[in-house]
Amino acid sequence: MPSLRSAKNAPGSASVLRGFLNRTGVRLWPLFCVLGVSATFAQQGPEMLTYDEIIQLYKEDVPPEPLAGKLQRLLSAPFVDNNASDAGVTPVKPTVRQVGPVLRAVQWNIERGLEFDAIQFAFSDPKKFAGVMEDKGSKADDAAVQHIRDQIVLLRDADLIVLNEVDWGVNRTLFRNIAGELASALHMNYAYGVEFVEVDPITMGIDQDVIIREVKETYAEPGDRQPDVIERVREVMRPDPLRYRGLHGTAILSRYPLRDAKVIPFQKQGHDWYADEKKRTSPFAKAQGKAGAIVFKEQIIRQVRCGGRMMLMADLVSSDLPAGRITVVATHLEDEATPAARCEQLEEVLHQIAPISHPVILAGDMNTSTHDGVPTTVGRMFKDRFGSGKWWFEEGVVSAINYTTPYGLAASASKTLIGFVRSVDDPTEKSLPMIGTNPEAKFFSRLDEFRFEDGGRFDFEGEPERSSNGRSGKLANSNERAEKGFVPTNELGEKFGPIGQFKLDWIFVKPGKLSHSPGSGVAYAFTPCFGRTLKELNHSLPNRISDHSPITVDLPLGGGSQPTTAMLQH
Repeated sequence: MPSLRSAKNAPGSASVLRGFLNRTGVRLWPLFCVLGVSATFAQQGPEMLTYDEIIQLYKEDVPPEPLAGKLQRLLSAPFVDNNASDAGVTPVKPTVRQVGPVLRAVQWNIERGLEFDAIQFAFSDPKKFAGVMEDKGSKADDAAVQHIRDQIVLLRDADLIVLNEVDWGVNRTLFRNIAGELASALHMNYAYGVEFVEVDPITMGIDQDVIIREVKETYAEPGDRQPDVIERVREVMRPDPLRYRGLHGTAILSRYPLRDAKVIPFQKQGHDWYADEKKRTSPFAKAQGKAGAIVFKEQIIRQVRCGGRMMLMADLVSSDLPAGRITVVATHLEDEATPAARCEQLEEVLHQIAPISHPVILAGDMNTSTHDGVPTTVGRMFKDRFGSGKWWFEEGVVSAINYTTPYGLAASASKTLIGFVRSVDDPTEKSLPMIGTNPEAKFFSRLDEFRFEDGGRFDFEGEPERSSNGRSGKLANSNERAEKGFVPTNELGEKFGPIGQFKLDWIFVKPGKLSHSPGSGVAYAFTPCFGRTLKELNHSLPNRISDHSPITVDLPLGGGSQPTTAMLQH
């Protein structure tokens, strides 16, 4: 495989956490929404839960005091670390031809951080990233490697990164503090808000023997791969009370100082990840202490968690920025909910940001799939449960677990109904081919029509001069459009071809001032340019880095001019 050029790499270390919950017998959502506790100094964060307390959360639907109070304190404030700025780190502010210096923003659902090395080197070191590709058996040709190299450079110069699905202290990601280690490696500040505390005994490794036995029994024709699979499961599922924290959430990384960070849980959840998921556990398994094939399938699907969806907000502060400050809103809307429920979550976001008079960046996995649930495959679910490993995607494993669950799961099909496995090119349109009325259309029309109290709005423009590929259309400047609709950010995999591809991840930007005359050049500073979806980078590994591709956008800081078609050569 052709080599990638080397780049400066930063050392790694660890240090983060924070969290939030939606359940303790008495529902705490209204209280949490009122709290919105802030953290503004480096290395701030609430007290952690102990291993025994996390086990207790699973066993007792209504946790007693003082555990309930500890949960409330844990889950009402983010972890914030401004050590990078304290150490003198300054933003890169890459210069884009004709536009001038920009704030480059990235959003990426990193699928828990399962491929941590690939993620870290994608943001920092092309040479080491090439090593990961070689280790994973990449067959990228010269042209693909060139695309990957260019996309790593784009990520390396990003001064703002929003990450969804970020683990801290979980078996499947080797107990890493994903946000903390990545921030340290990239010399960035970070804020981390937890959506969920993972309390499922399988996730914690407590039911290791059950799962190992069932993995063995699931094989119809055990082959040479089985020992590797069993050993991997045994390694990942080994309980570790000292390192287990069970946190999963959203992070903001920035080379600008982070101020006024806060977590605001949604009042409208759409899915109860504790009560609803517990129902998927067979009473027989509870009574007998062992599981048959049906129970095993249920356990792989379920995720028993305390918590729910939220928004993580933080201000970036610098004289470089318009008005000296911008607000970043990072969120992950509920996938196990209807589009209408996601619209209700959006309304809560808009309510929070309406009074803001300076620029705003809203980014995250919005799960705009047109349905209540995003499809996934058996291989992906095994990886999400037990960590990275090539076995989950090989034919031996696929044929060995080729069964159907009560939820319609098959080895090569989706988690949800087969009728849902379809392509949704443009969720912003009012109607979609073969679907009819688009249930996601309200989400985008509401965003488009929304006005801040100062009269500002999100930039929905699509001028070809400001898009990365010369295409036009709604949101083309901030999110990359394809020949039809948008470049998808989430895919089931190659075997599904064009079906099962979705644009779920978005970046929306409120500039400091937005002209009512698109293309006039008025108040160009901080209006989004050259939105990109880095599919080649994400697909550089045989089974992808994540089930979502990263997206980027450039936000001019001033000093440049209105871009022209010449800019497209950049």
